[in-house]
Amino acid sequence: MNIVVIDDDKLVALSLKTILESTGKVTVAAMGSSGEEAIELYRQHCPDIMLMDIRMDGMTGIEAGEIILKEAPEAKILYLTTFSDDEYIVKALNMGAKGYILKQDFDGIAPALDAVMRGQSIFGDKIITKLPELVVPKKKFDFAAHGISDKEREIMELVALGLSNKEISEKIFLGEGTIRNYISNLLDKLELRDRTQLAVYYYTEVKS
Repeated sequence: MNIVVIDDDKLVALSLKTILESTGKVTVAAMGSSGEEAIELYRQHCPDIMLMDIRMDGMTGIEAGEIILKEAPEAKILYLTTFSDDEYIVKALNMGAKGYILKQDFDGIAPALDAVMRGQSIFGDKIITKLPELVVPKKKFDFAAHGISDKEREIMELVALGLSNKEISEKIFLGEGTIRNYISNLLDKLELRDRTQLAVYYYTEVKS
């Protein structure tokens, strides 16, 4: 896979390049050190994944990500940072980033890239479990207006609680294929990309 690495610590960026390319699966097409560079390098290289720091001088990684995703909604951005600030977690989730991992989880970066390439979102247990306390409830959600059935509502809640398809299947006595279909339908109805965004949507728009 081709990736672009953005980190304002050039030594960190170079270390990432060396380590990731040593796996034989990753080619670092370019490296940058600012949000502005991130935008230009994405335009030039259209990488499979952009691995980007968040706190940088000038434009932050979040601000750069918003611009990139506005221009290229299909972009896969994986944030790598030493900061687990609540504000950043919510922004990264809501903007459609594919992942948010801490630099302390250095050994998990290569597996995270693989997972993102497979279409998964990577936010880590510590981050996902913080969601309920980070979001602010809104007015009562109208499920009927969105064409969401009681069963879909139940499955949405279980997804938000972090259950896998297998766990949901065992809990409500439906096949895993059926659960996948329900989740796919929910994503279509709510115009969401994946189950992580579905969980975020549940806590930000549904739960009161």
